[in-house]
Amino acid sequence: MSEALGALAQRLLAHAREQGADQSEVWLQESTQLSATVRLGLVEELRQATSRALSLRVFLGQRVARATASDLSWETLDPLVRRAIARARLVSEDPFAGLPEHSASFPSPETLALYDPEFERLGPEQAIARARETERIGLSLEPRVRNSSGASFCAVCSAVWGANSRGFCGHFRQSAASLQVTLLGQSGSDAAQVSDYWYSVARHLAQLESCEAVARQAVARVRRHFGACKLATRQVPVVFEPLTAAELLADLFGAVCGELVYLKRSFLAESRGQQVAAEHVTLVDDGLLPGGLGTRPFDREGVAAQRTIVIQKGVLKNFLCSAYAARKLGLAATGNGTDDGEAPTNFYLLPGSTSPEEILRSADHCLYVTRLLGRGVNLVTGDYSRGAFGLWVEQGEIVHPVHEITISGNLRQMLAGVEQVGNDLDLRGQFGAPTLKLAAMTVAGI
Repeated sequence: MSEALGALAQRLLAHAREQGADQSEVWLQESTQLSATVRLGLVEELRQATSRALSLRVFLGQRVARATASDLSWETLDPLVRRAIARARLVSEDPFAGLPEHSASFPSPETLALYDPEFERLGPEQAIARARETERIGLSLEPRVRNSSGASFCAVCSAVWGANSRGFCGHFRQSAASLQVTLLGQSGSDAAQVSDYWYSVARHLAQLESCEAVARQAVARVRRHFGACKLATRQVPVVFEPLTAAELLADLFGAVCGELVYLKRSFLAESRGQQVAAEHVTLVDDGLLPGGLGTRPFDREGVAAQRTIVIQKGVLKNFLCSAYAARKLGLAATGNGTDDGEAPTNFYLLPGSTSPEEILRSADHCLYVTRLLGRGVNLVTGDYSRGAFGLWVEQGEIVHPVHEITISGNLRQMLAGVEQVGNDLDLRGQFGAPTLKLAAMTVAGI
C-alpha cells in the first residue's frame, strides 16, 4: 500500500496544478493499530484497525487553503481538490504564505531506526497476554495494592508519504509500542485509596520494558503514597523527578515555538540571544535521534529533520519554526513544521553529572515532585501553577508523602533558578529530562 500512497500523492499534485494551483502539498498516512486493555484479568477492549488520512494544502499566489480526508478514493479526492482551490480564491493574500524552499536531501529512514518488522508478527493474543501479565504481576507484589484501573498494550505501525510541487517527495515507515498499568492501593480500611501508574514506550519491541519491570515500578510508585500528609504553605526548594521534569518541558515548549513568538504570546518572544536560564541548562530539539519517539526524516512541510539547540548554557539560541514562522521572524525553518504551526521532535534537557541521590541530599529540606495534575500555565506571562503529589525530604531522606498541594512560580524565574541537573535523563516520549532541582517555588497546602 505504501507505493500506492506515493503514486496517489503525485496524482493529487498534478490534479491541483491542472485545477489552477500555483503550489500544493500532500501528506498521506496509513496506520494499523493493535491494542488490548485488561482489567482484573478480563479483556475490556480489543482493537485492531487500519486508518488512512490525507492532508492537502493548495496555494494560489499567496492565498492558501487546506483540506483533509480519510477516504482516499478518487471519487472523494477529485472534488476535495476542487473545493480547496475554490476556497483559496476567497481568502486574502498573506505575504508570508508558501511552501518551504526545496530540501535537497534528508536523512535515510533506515539510519533513524524508526521501524521494527517484529510488529508485523503481533496478533491479538500477544497483546492481551502482555497486558494481562503486567496487571497480574502488579497485583501479586504488594498486599496493599488490591485493585487496578487496567493494563494496556498498544502497537501502531504507519506508512507516511509527503510530497509538494517544489520537488520534495519522501516516505518512511515507523512503529511504536506501549505497555502501561495503573494500580490502586489502600494501607488500611479507613485510609484513602491511592493510585499510580507506570509505562514503557519504544519504537522497537525488544526495547520495551518487560511486563515485570513495568508492574514492579507501578507498585513502587503506589507504595510511595501510603501515609500521605498535607503540607503548610511555604517557599521551598523543589526537585522534579524525570517524568515530572519532562512535563515541565512540555509546558515550556510553546514558549519557544515560532507561532507564539511572532504572535507575541510567549514570555520569551524578545529574549533570543539573552540569558534566560541557569548556565547548566542546555535544551535541544533533536529530530535525528535514532529510535526517538519524535524522530522523523522530515517534517509535515518536507523540511529535513535536524538537531536544534534551543537553549545553550542558559542562553536562548533558537526558536523552533515552521516555514511560515521562519519567514515572519526572519529565521530558518527548523524541521518542526506542521501545516499550521510547530510540533516537537525529541525535546529534552541534556543531563548533568549529579546523581538524583546527591540532588536530594543537597538541601536541608525540599519537595520531591512525583506527579502533576491539571493545567495552569500562562505562556504570555510565564506564570505557572499545577496541582501536585510529592515526597517531603529532609537531610536527603524521604520523610513522608505529600498530597493536596499546588506548586507555583514563574517560568522565567524557574529557569533562572535551576540549581542542579541530574545524570538520569529519561526520554520516554517526545519530551524528556533528568532530575531537576529548582532553588524555590511556592508550595500551597493547608
